This record gives sequence, structure tokens and C-alpha cells, in this order.
Amino acid sequence: MKKIERLGEYISEYSVRNKDNEDIQVYSVTNTNGFCTEYFDKDVASKDQTNYKIVPKGYFAYNPSRINVGSIDCQSVEDRVIVSPLYVVFKADERVDNNYLLHYLKSDIGKTYINELASGSVRVNLKFSILQEISFPMIPIEEQKEKMAVIAKIDESIACCDSIIEKLDLAVKSRFAELFGDEKSFRVNAQNSVKDVGDVGVGIVIQPTQYYAETGVKAFRSLNVKPFRVNNSDWVYFSEDTNRMMERTQVHTNNIAVVRSGANLGDACVITDEYNGCNAIDILIIRINENIVLPEYLCAFINLPHGREQILRLQRGGALKHINVKELENSHLLVPPMDLQKRFADFINYTDKSKLAVQEMKNKMEILKASVMQEYFC
Repeated sequence: MKKIERLGEYISEYSVRNKDNEDIQVYSVTNTNGFCTEYFDKDVASKDQTNYKIVPKGYFAYNPSRINVGSIDCQSVEDRVIVSPLYVVFKADERVDNNYLLHYLKSDIGKTYINELASGSVRVNLKFSILQEISFPMIPIEEQKEKMAVIAKIDESIACCDSIIEKLDLAVKSRFAELFGDEKSFRVNAQNSVKDVGDVGVGIVIQPTQYYAETGVKAFRSLNVKPFRVNNSDWVYFSEDTNRMMERTQVHTNNIAVVRSGANLGDACVITDEYNGCNAIDILIIRINENIVLPEYLCAFINLPHGREQILRLQRGGALKHINVKELENSHLLVPPMDLQKRFADFINYTDKSKLAVQEMKNKMEILKASVMQEYFC
């Protein structure tokens, strides 16, 4: 039988520091990847780590200012790791399955409790004393393990979908190299530039928020541009009148949208019929000459190392890197015969259909997982 109890009855804080400055790997905790090392520079090992907190295997750590978005994980990578002194480290007692607790804290209901308890401050900062007050759906540990076995099966299906999508992406990369050469030969044979095959423009850069409306015409931002696809969420909108007034920054079918700044700089997608006439904010827009180049080919060039490496070399700025119209226009480009481009476009369209089917299956699995977790934890 499920009992709703205070989480603090089952967890205890662990605040052991690396006082001897031992050579222990430094980790961070992210909302997507859990414990990972990729956010630290190689020279971090030379810094004083005596104040860093030790996280033994089977213990939890979270970022107090980001736990509300899921930046918490149970350490299962090494016998011991260390994390920033800002992190909170704790363990669950023998009555709680670590996986059950982790899924609960990362679930919608868990994050709702966290947000409610952390509200009232300007910035989320969930101290351990506050975490202890969260309501926790306690059931016998055998039942906890049974429920997590069901979740694990769903996760396996989701991971299988991800693996298939990854293999399809690799197939696209291989097909591009097969038809047009590897990066080195591509650079040698690239006699044209992007400006030879289309006009490059940019979306609204100056104070775009002044044009926002509750509903109306979708406006592309970098969030909406993913490699080879449109992310059909996180939209902002312009009114119909504003969209007509901003005709210069509209996107149309077979234009290429390219992210010009931020973490996903250089990601590109083809504008499909569904988004014809939408507007654009702070992204680059390539309006191609389809008599010279096909959108599928140019989009792949930008997303794959053949073009991406050029773009990354051309990026400018300090903390926030970006590329401008001129940099993209001057990127060296091989313009192959149209029949080769068509063969590649046919291949892309075929793999896109396969990816769409797999993505739909993944979406169903994620909906199922959310439903099951709602049943388990609500």
C-alpha cells in the first residue's frame, strides 16, 4: 500500500570533502546526461580541490539552483567522484531503491513539489533541509524494484529508437561522402561558395520581442532549428499584420535556416511547405537557386563536417560566438552535377520517412512512460 511520507525520513546528507586533495575525477550533474565530465577543462586537475565534495557510488548529488529542471543523479560511474562545493550530496537508506527515488525526483510530480517548496526566492536554491520536506510515495522496496523494472523496459524501447535514428543519421553522412567525397577531397574540389548558389539573409535581430503576439504566425528562433529538421515546439508568434510588415525576414519553402549563435551554432534545416511564410528571429536564411543546388544537399553540407568545420572556424565574438551573413556567404562549396544531388535528395527523403516512423514510436513510448510514472507517483 502506498503511503505519502516526508522524504527526510529516508535520506541523509553526506558532506565529506576531498581534504587530502586526492586525484579523484571531477564530475558535474546535468538534467540530460546526469553525472558527466564534459563541462570541465583539462586543467581543472591542477586546481585546489580540497573543498570539493566526495560522491561515493550509490549516492545522490544535485545542483541546488537547477534541481527544478532535473539536474540530479545517482552516482553509478566510479567508486568515488568529486563535485563542486555548491552541490548537495545525500544518500537514501536501505528502504528506498535508488532508481525509484531518482525517477520520482525527476518526474513531473517530483519537480512540481520542488518548485512549490523552492518558490518565494528570486532564484531556485533548494537546500537539503527543504528537499527533506518533499512528500514521498513510499511503498515496500520489492514493489519499488518491480515498478522500476517496468520503466526500464520502456527505457530500453526508447534507447532502441534512439539507436536506429543515430544509425540513419550515420547512413546519411556515409552517403554524402560516397557521392561527394570526404572532407579533405571536398575542400580540394570546392570551387564555389554559398553566395554562388543563393542569397543569405538574417532574421530580425534588433528587439524582436516588441513584435511578439499571443497567437498568429510562427517565428523561427534557434530553438526551432535542429539538424535536418524543424523543432515544432517552443514557438513565438507575430500578428498577421506584423508578419506582412516584416516580409524581408519571412522564410519560404526550400529556404535553409541556419542557427547563427549559441550552443547549436551551425545547425541547419530545410523550410518545408508547412512553414512557408513564417518569420525568423536572429537566424540566417539561405534563399537558394534551385536550378543550381537542391535544398537537401546544401542543408547536409552545412550540418555535416564538410561545411560545419568551416562555419566553426569562421565564428566570431567573445563568450557568445556567432556567424554573420558574410561568413556564411564565403564558405567554400562544391556544386556537384544535379543528377548526383537528386540521388542524394532521394536518399535523404527515404531516410526521413524511416526516421519519422521511428520518432513517432519513440514519442509513443515517452507518452507511455509519463503515464506510467504518473500512475506510480501521483
